[in-house]
Amino acid sequence: MTDYEYRVLTFDRHTSKAQARQAVREHAEYGRWELSRTVIYEGGVRRMWLRRKIMRVQRTA
Repeated sequence: MTDYEYRVLTFDRHTSKAQARQAVREHAEYGRWELSRTVIYEGGVRRMWLRRKIMRVQRTA
């Protein structure tokens, strides 16, 4: 079973689409995040959920 950790980015209505895209691109490139979900609310607030796999390392004693 794959476990994910999530990060939510919230942008107000004055943030352009290009600025929001750039923020997601930076998280994806440097933090290995991928876009999971996007919602645009009635007031123009944009919320994006990013996710990445949790890498579990098993230690040997």
